[in-house]
Amino acid sequence: MAQLRNMLRAYAWSQQKPPSKIVEWLDEAAQYIAEIPMATLIFARVELPDDGGYLLTWTNAGHPPPLLIDRGGEARFLDSAHGILLSAAPDQPRPDATAELPPGSTLLLYTDGLIESPGSSLDEGLRRLRREAASLVHRPLDPFTDAVLDRARAPGSEDDVALLTIRVPDHEGLAAGPTRRAATGR
Repeated sequence: MAQLRNMLRAYAWSQQKPPSKIVEWLDEAAQYIAEIPMATLIFARVELPDDGGYLLTWTNAGHPPPLLIDRGGEARFLDSAHGILLSAAPDQPRPDATAELPPGSTLLLYTDGLIESPGSSLDEGLRRLRREAASLVHRPLDPFTDAVLDRARAPGSEDDVALLTIRVPDHEGLAAGPTRRAATGR
């Protein structure tokens, strides 16, 4: 897995291509270098268009969908651009998707350990995550992240969990032009 992660970093930083193209290259290389036959991932970029705002462009290789919550607590899964697992069919093209990240919104990227639990369906885990995260979105980012981990994870689950949360700044707090800072994450 470390080889794939390092190769993804190299492709991502050296090539300004759509996420799908980067993952297609990784798909092809993984056949020859990976110790594991398949993996999941989301590769995404946050872009700052000239007209303001933030855009998320991503491709998904068999990973749980990102969750986007607006500042009012409206939550939706970003389930576009969902493709098959990495290395499952390296010759197939991968889709890209783009979504606007509204000011004050929160984006969650997470592993299946947050939503899976023995005896429950993935749909139950996804509903639990959406419900809990939406109810907590008014909190500052660090307490929000901690509370989501505590409340969205199924009781008794022993799977490992990774959770990345990104809070998009309000427009009022942004400077104009290239000095503007990217979305903050934890």
